[in-house]
Amino acid sequence: MKKYDYLIVGAGLFGAVFAYEAMKRGKTCLVIERRDHIAGNIYCETIEDIHVHKYGAHIFHTSNQEVWNYINQFAAFNNYINSPIAIYKDELYNLPFNMNTFSKMWNIRTPQEAKDHIAQQIAALNITEPKNLEEQALSLVGTDVYEKLIKGYTEKQWGRNCTDLPSFIIKRLPLRFTYDNNYFNDRYQGIPIGGYTPIVEKMLAGADILTNTDYFEFIKEHPDVADKTVFTGQIDAFFDYKLGVLEYRSVRFETEVLDCENYQGNAVVNYTEREVPYTRIIEHKHFEFGKQPKTVISREYSSEWKKGDEPYYPVNNERNNQMYQEYQKLAETVPNVIFGGRLGQYKYYDMDKVIAAALETVQNEFGA
Repeated sequence: MKKYDYLIVGAGLFGAVFAYEAMKRGKTCLVIERRDHIAGNIYCETIEDIHVHKYGAHIFHTSNQEVWNYINQFAAFNNYINSPIAIYKDELYNLPFNMNTFSKMWNIRTPQEAKDHIAQQIAALNITEPKNLEEQALSLVGTDVYEKLIKGYTEKQWGRNCTDLPSFIIKRLPLRFTYDNNYFNDRYQGIPIGGYTPIVEKMLAGADILTNTDYFEFIKEHPDVADKTVFTGQIDAFFDYKLGVLEYRSVRFETEVLDCENYQGNAVVNYTEREVPYTRIIEHKHFEFGKQPKTVISREYSSEWKKGDEPYYPVNNERNNQMYQEYQKLAETVPNVIFGGRLGQYKYYDMDKVIAAALETVQNEFGA
């Protein structure tokens, strides 16, 4: 096998940005990917002419002008605005928590009425120092919003009762006293026309790519394949879990084609009752305002992660964060390996933050 400047482990967004920038500077890159496709969790597959977000809804949003300009080199974005719906029993609410939510919940109209409702509920609870997530949420939004829109959803996400979850998970819960259903506050937002996969294809044009390739098996056979490695897999796996296993939450998707044009009228519908087993249903065509005769939906189920499962969300509690810091110290002792991305840095990253982190890594590696 020929020798490369960089072996990039993982064909997701972090690895793809690094590869693109390295090749721009004349470097050779070999990209290896455990899955049978590139683009990591932003991969879109086409079903019934609909771009299906295979690993969950990915809505690009950022206030970082540099990152927005950067990603727009690779795709034109539409003007999709994320405005999720929440269903609790037979009630339907707008998210994020805003005047549409409060108006429906309490049959009120003005911001002051909503503020008074919430303040009265918080005062009645008399929680001074929240001991767990439930008390923290109640002290921020009161009983109605918590019981209907937070409690069940959060317990499904984490697989634990809210009373058993630490309060720091919810530092704040944004309450908006305007009739605005735009979930994100960011200046720029949209979905790439044609889905995300072509973005990564463009970034990796010129690299050699091997899919269905496990890094640990590959490196045994080709220990000298590259001068440097960019590793975007699990940092604890890289070190054979010698300091312990970092925890994640995983997500399972049930995707089906329905013989109707429009199933739920919105891309994202959250089910906030604990008794409904899935957390939300995504109807993919709405991301690109599709008019196809059929539709594709995905139900999302949150689950406990165990070794071998797909890791999605790092569980950034005190124990795991301390363990990650120890792994980070270990990583600093390994020459010519750069750790990056959600798994390599044990951090939940939005897409814009992944790009920013990759560009910062490029700058550290190559200078301006």
